[in-house]
Amino acid sequence: MELIDLRSDTVTRPTPEMRAAMAQAEVGDDVYGEDPTVNRLQELAASMLGKQAGLFLPSGTMGNLAAVLAHCGRGDEVILGNRSHTFLYEAGGISALGGVHSCQLPNQPDGSLALEDIRAAIRADDPHQPPTRLLCLENTHNRCGGTYQAPEYSHEAAGLAHAHGLQVHLDGARLFNAAAALGRDAAALVEPLDSVTVCLSKGLCAPVGSVLCGSKQFIGKAHRVRKMLGGGMRQAGILAAAGIVALENMVHRLGEDHARARRLADGLRQVEGLELEAGAPATNMVFLGLGPSIPMTARQAAAGLEERGVLVGVVGGRRFRLVTHYWVDDAGVERAVSAFGEVVKG
Repeated sequence: MELIDLRSDTVTRPTPEMRAAMAQAEVGDDVYGEDPTVNRLQELAASMLGKQAGLFLPSGTMGNLAAVLAHCGRGDEVILGNRSHTFLYEAGGISALGGVHSCQLPNQPDGSLALEDIRAAIRADDPHQPPTRLLCLENTHNRCGGTYQAPEYSHEAAGLAHAHGLQVHLDGARLFNAAAALGRDAAALVEPLDSVTVCLSKGLCAPVGSVLCGSKQFIGKAHRVRKMLGGGMRQAGILAAAGIVALENMVHRLGEDHARARRLADGLRQVEGLELEAGAPATNMVFLGLGPSIPMTARQAAAGLEERGVLVGVVGGRRFRLVTHYWVDDAGVERAVSAFGEVVKG
């Protein structure tokens, strides 16, 4: 039985076109800056995001860490959301490895940080306090339901930060999903921001990797940090080739994943006892929970779904996250809805 894997878009496998590109990739030693395919990927990503330069890294977590360490020194403070990926799911790397202090603000329902909260969190020039150096945002926002922020918010937040001497980094792991949902160019969403990390291995289907983009000077600093973190790869063009296909051919189809997420949500709303969060899915994520009439935990329900060939993400005692992606088609959506119906009926 073929599995319908809705746990995350990180489970995507490379497409046949990616596999062919990887097999034929021209390579060199990237630590020497001599891998032409890596160089092309970095230039392509930077161009698509309106930045001067890019840096290929093994993961988004390393990309965010390299960005923070390039922007901040030991003892500096970064402002970020209390539901942000960097705060929750990156092993505390900015503090453990960089000595960077964090100020966590409550994320708003759309994943943004309230401007008044940001303003209040910026430290005065006081030797008793860590100096505020960086504001970190996230778009789309994972733990706020795959929500997104429009360019207007980016301009307002960056304007506030820059007026106080702060830099701004964006965890844009799913930035192209935000651009697809808004019908806007990705560069417009990050134009006022100083750096941005985008992931190639989620909805874009590449097997591995993220690209960090910013000014040439910033990327020079981040390149040194990547080396310290052990992220310097050699003939990495084999991986970068898939990333080029991802950026050239997969970005335009993300709206299909969003449409399937809406179809999935509509079907699950018809299953008695399931409680979906208000509103349609913003992008490719559907969050739902078990109502009081269903006498089982989310993990018990997930086990029943797996028996029926459907894998889901458990994000609470009675709550799930389902993520659509390239490898989930219309038939897979219908199978998932049917499986939920069977499981909750017992």
